[in-house]
Amino acid sequence: MNTTKYRHMTSWALVVGVAILVMASAGGAQAGIDGITGQTIFVFEAGAGEVSTPDGGSIHFWGYNTPGANNFDVPQYPGPTLILNQGETVTINLTSSLPFDQCTSMVFPGHAVTASGGSAGVLTQETCPGDLAGVTYTFEASEPGTYMYYSGTEAELQIEMGLLGAIIVRPTILGASHAYDHPDAAFDHEVMFLLTSMDPSIHQLAEQDRFDEIDLTQRLAVYWFINGRAAPDDLAEPFVNWLPHQPYNCGPRMTPGQRLLVRIIGGDQDQHPLHLHGNHYYEIARYGRLLQLNDESALASRGRFTTLSVPGQTVDAIFTWTGEKMGWDIYGTPADGMPAHDCNGQPGPSPGFDPVTNEYCPDHGKPFPVVLPENQNLAFGGWWSGSPFMGSGEPLPPGEGGLNPFNGYFFMWHSHTEKELTNFDIFPGGVLSMMVVEPPGTLIP
Repeated sequence: MNTTKYRHMTSWALVVGVAILVMASAGGAQAGIDGITGQTIFVFEAGAGEVSTPDGGSIHFWGYNTPGANNFDVPQYPGPTLILNQGETVTINLTSSLPFDQCTSMVFPGHAVTASGGSAGVLTQETCPGDLAGVTYTFEASEPGTYMYYSGTEAELQIEMGLLGAIIVRPTILGASHAYDHPDAAFDHEVMFLLTSMDPSIHQLAEQDRFDEIDLTQRLAVYWFINGRAAPDDLAEPFVNWLPHQPYNCGPRMTPGQRLLVRIIGGDQDQHPLHLHGNHYYEIARYGRLLQLNDESALASRGRFTTLSVPGQTVDAIFTWTGEKMGWDIYGTPADGMPAHDCNGQPGPSPGFDPVTNEYCPDHGKPFPVVLPENQNLAFGGWWSGSPFMGSGEPLPPGEGGLNPFNGYFFMWHSHTEKELTNFDIFPGGVLSMMVVEPPGTLIP
C-alpha cells in the first residue's frame, strides 16, 4: 500500500472541513471569478513548477507567470484569468524560461490577433529562452463572452504541460452584471469550471528531457482538475500558501432565486461531462457567442442537466434554484416545529414566488412528508445541518456535520465520468465540487 496516499486519504474529512469553513467565511470563496482586472497590458513569462495533488503527490508542469497574478510570483496552473471589458485593446508580451530551451507561443481563439517579434512558428510567432524581447500579441476584446488562450507551439504537448488559461470579456452596455448585452444574460454570481487533466508519466519524461520518449497517442490521464485543483483542494479558499502554483478554487454559492452564471471551459484533449445537481440549467452561449433566435429578440437557450465539455469549447449557462415543486415548505411549518411565516406570491392563477425569500408559494404550509429517524439511526454527512429546512440547524452528535454554518442545501457538481472523480484511483477527488444554496440574506461576497 502507498502509505502516503493512505494517510492523505484518512484526512479527507479534515481537509474538506477546513475548506468549507473557510469557504463560508467572509475571506473565503468568492461568488465571482478570481483573475486580473483593470489591466490591458500584460507581461507573461512561461516557466516550470510543481502542481500539488490531494493524494500527497506533485507533478512537474509548465505555466504562465505575470506580476500580480498570484501571491508567490511563480508560474501558475492554469494561467492567469484575464477579465477584460469589451472594446479594450489588449497587449501581451511573452517570454520563455522553459527548461531545455523549449520555445513557446500563445493563441487566442475568438480574437483577431497581431503578433510581432520572436520567430515564425506553425500557428503564430514564437519566443525561445534567451530572447529577452519576446513576442508581443495585440488584439481587441471585441465580443463579450468566455474564451481560452493556450500555447500554439506543440500544442498537444504544451497544453498537457499546463500552458493555458481563460479570458472573460464583460459587455459594454449592460456591464459586469451580464454575461452578454442581452437582458436574459443577467446573473447575480458567477463561477468558472476550467476542466483539465494530466498524465504524470508525460510530465516526468518532460522533466527529465526525454521528449523523444513521449508518445501522446498513449496518454492516460489519472488526475483531473477544476481551475487547476483536484477535489477536495478546489473547495479551499483561493491563493493559499500550500498551493502556490494553483491559486484558483471552485466553490459556487447562491441564495434561492438568484441566477448563477456557470462558465464551462474544455481545457485539454479529453471530454468531460459536467453534471450539475439540484436543478436543470440553461445554456445561453457557446464559444463566446449567444445562442439566439433568428430575430435575436430572445435566446435559444437549451435546458440541460449535463454539459459535455469538449476540447477548446466554452459554454455559458444560467443556473437557478428555488425549491419549486418539491412538495413541501422548505422553511418548515408549525406542524414541523418551525415558526410560521408568510409567502406573498404574485396575484393570478399561479401564486408564484415570494419576492423576498423566493419561496414557491404553492408549496407553502405543506409539512415535511416523512418523519426523520432519531439521530442514533442516522449516518451523517459533513454538510447535514441536522434539519431538512433552509436556514435551520439542529444539534448533532460530537464530531458530526459542522460544514454547513449557514444551514443551506448542498449539491454535488461533478463529472459524470466516474474515473474523473478520483485522484490516481483514490476516491473522492478530481472533477468534484459542492454548490451551496444558502438562506435568503446570506452575505455572499
